[in-house]
Amino acid sequence: MQTPPTAETERSPAFADLVEPYRRELHLHCYRLLGSFADAEDVVQETLVAAWRGLDGFAGRSSLRTWLYRIATNRCLNARRAARRRPEPVPPFTPPEPTRRGEVTWLEPYPDAVLAQVPDEAPGPESRYRMREAVELAFIAGLQHLPPRQAAVLVLRDVLGYSTAEVAELLDTTATAVKGALQRARSALAGVERDHLPSPGSSALTRRFADAFTAGDLEGVIALLTDDAWLTMPPAPHEYHGIAAIRAFFTVTFGVERGFRMEPTRANTQPAFACYLTEPDEPAGLIVLTQRGDRIRGITRFLPVPPPAPHAPS
Repeated sequence: MQTPPTAETERSPAFADLVEPYRRELHLHCYRLLGSFADAEDVVQETLVAAWRGLDGFAGRSSLRTWLYRIATNRCLNARRAARRRPEPVPPFTPPEPTRRGEVTWLEPYPDAVLAQVPDEAPGPESRYRMREAVELAFIAGLQHLPPRQAAVLVLRDVLGYSTAEVAELLDTTATAVKGALQRARSALAGVERDHLPSPGSSALTRRFADAFTAGDLEGVIALLTDDAWLTMPPAPHEYHGIAAIRAFFTVTFGVERGFRMEPTRANTQPAFACYLTEPDEPAGLIVLTQRGDRIRGITRFLPVPPPAPHAPS
């Protein structure tokens, strides 16, 4: 009887040594396609199990790295075709009517501390995005709105720099199909990039935001925003666009949420703050800021997700 693959994978020093150099970049690749840090971890594990099982059949027609990307990409496509919605959190207050309800409720941040451990992916000459651009929240969210194969084609071509012929082989399709999918994906993301790409901002700006936010200073927060600023709160679908909508939301929340402290950090190459309640002392999510010049263009507040309720005894 064969030992369970996950256990065997960990026990095989030769296999671990073979795939370990690619684990972190595979995780980042899966994160780009799935938008979820946790889901990416699951798919990387599935990828390594599949590679372990299929290692004897690896013909060496491509590099080991490309073979692993082939497995990981197809596992991501399978995951994206599955149901993606998360349970909608219930706020402890009645929020104002949102500007719209977003669909990408599974979006999660990617800590810069983890990103720093990813080796240089050495994108090919045909890539269009640098590492920074290819992990910013606007780009990751934009990928989630694309059909799965379009997202995969764009990442493989424009981020990793694989040629059209290589992408066609990786996805078991034709060069013509790859070119068409890439053209549609680029067109769909073009507006998102122009609209949301953050500019390098000053640490003074983000500290002013944190000071105003923790003090419940509504006007102080509003004064730091661009006129067309937006606020999102994954996994809640509520989105607030424009000063009036954001003001209405913070008017309610500042009257309910008290006793915040915020610790500076970074996620998705952007300034961020880990939030904590002081009474009781517990995590209260992560705020990632998108900056435009000397103002804040976007606020993404990742709400803490409670653990699933235990199953009742049968």
